[in-house]
Amino acid sequence: MRLLVTGGAGFIGANFVLRMLQRLPELELINLDALTYAGCRESLASLDADPRHTFVHGDILDESLVGELVARVEGVINFAAESHVDRSIEDPDVFLRTNILGVRVLLDAVRQEEKKHGRKLRFHQVSTDEVYGDLGDSGDYFREDTPLAPSSPYSASKTSADLLVGAWRRTFGLDTVITRCSNNYGPYQFPEKLIPLMIWKARRGEKLPVYGKGLNVRDWLHVEDHVDAIWEVYTKAGSGAVYNVGGSNEWRNIDIVKRILAETGQPEELISYVADRPGHDLRYAIDAGRIRRELGWEPSYTFEDGLKHTIQWYKEHDAWVDALRARVES
Repeated sequence: MRLLVTGGAGFIGANFVLRMLQRLPELELINLDALTYAGCRESLASLDADPRHTFVHGDILDESLVGELVARVEGVINFAAESHVDRSIEDPDVFLRTNILGVRVLLDAVRQEEKKHGRKLRFHQVSTDEVYGDLGDSGDYFREDTPLAPSSPYSASKTSADLLVGAWRRTFGLDTVITRCSNNYGPYQFPEKLIPLMIWKARRGEKLPVYGKGLNVRDWLHVEDHVDAIWEVYTKAGSGAVYNVGGSNEWRNIDIVKRILAETGQPEELISYVADRPGHDLRYAIDAGRIRRELGWEPSYTFEDGLKHTIQWYKEHDAWVDALRARVES
């Protein structure tokens, strides 16, 4: 099987590429990534001599390039996205281009390939639980039929992409699936997101900025469990299926920060409360019952073990983190 993976040098994409090529000797991947600030070619260094991995430096907005690559594969898994909420507030336009127009380019490339050569390709959109908006203090959970109600430019762009995927399936008959996952953590995550940023700062004895009072709640899932779920959905789900993927593992931000400080031997006095993010959703929580029942997927990491594993990985990969941050800050 040969697939096109877009955004495969980013956090979740790179973990998917590394894990699937290790697990599946018959798999070949063409990896298209624009190497924006969060894309890291070094994450894939162990595959430099692996003929099953072909890296292509390019943009999903490049219609000609995308068309050429789609013609060489049996399916597409789209990880490519601008994903940081704060950056989407500062500059929404880049999110609209990549997360909406880029998905349109990918969908049309699949459609044209099917039209020209009569081949059926599967398109898998990797989405987010943020498309559902804010649960507040309702005590409820996001389910696959929860109305879409995004709160930020980032989540609005991902919602738009999901709607495009559904429309291209209904109108043009594409074979599509969507997964919507809760917050991920683990190796190779750019240190601007909560867990890697707090690990990086704690290990240097720097102040740890926490929005508001840190009471925002998220459901956390180790990235390896997420990519396993993606593979289950890509290979087993019926066309048009949407699956929520989560760990049933809710934590307040402040409690995660305190746990990271304890694991790194740093005092809680390093916590620095800062002005809250505009439109900051209070709580996300996933009901992942459907993927468990229908596909038999279950997360393998407890949060305690996963967080320790993640902290240890960042301890052992200082050069990777420092190089990435230096590239952005220069």
